[in-house]
Amino acid sequence: MNKSESKYFNTAVKMDLALISLLKEKPFEYITVSEICKKAGVNRSTFYLHYETIGDLLEETTRYLLNDFWTYFTEDVKSVKDNLNECELHELVFISDKYLSPFLTYVKDNKEIFITIMLHYKTFNFEDVHKEMFNVVYNTVLDKFGYPKENRNYVMMYYLNGIMAVITEWIKEDCSKPIEDIMEIITGCTLGLKNNSERDIHNIMGEYLNDDNSEQT
Repeated sequence: MNKSESKYFNTAVKMDLALISLLKEKPFEYITVSEICKKAGVNRSTFYLHYETIGDLLEETTRYLLNDFWTYFTEDVKSVKDNLNECELHELVFISDKYLSPFLTYVKDNKEIFITIMLHYKTFNFEDVHKEMFNVVYNTVLDKFGYPKENRNYVMMYYLNGIMAVITEWIKEDCSKPIEDIMEIITGCTLGLKNNSERDIHNIMGEYLNDDNSEQT
């Protein structure tokens, strides 16, 4: 990235953060270009150099949030999403340290932004992002585990809402409890484990697969 591109990118990030900040104060429909420019410390001509409308900024802000979120994950975790069909089953157990630790670290580092995202979930169009994740990732994973299609939406809502409830309580306490403790709580609630060990998780999945194979024979 050259100096000009870097300056353009940094200015765009300022406006992304300005929009997120303003969403703490009011609904998206009532935010003006002038307010965004004032909060970002740029002039109106700079805004229109980057975007035609505030809607365009919103779309970019959504991408910014998603890209920033993914920077917390290791490359091997990111690659799982693109190679689901080639992964071993134990690699697709998302309630584990390698997935939960970066997720919770992001939440702790970005508490205010995360709260804003949750309050404006529909505004950021994350419902469509979730639907895409469900179709591309969750369905593929649940296919591999042989989970009945008619029940998938229920089970995913159970997991996602349960995890978010734990995180919401954690944020209320200003994320004072160590990440390791929150991972253990989430794992215990979802998988019925007393601790968050990878071995216990793999043992449970092994038992599940053995039971599944027994029923098929």
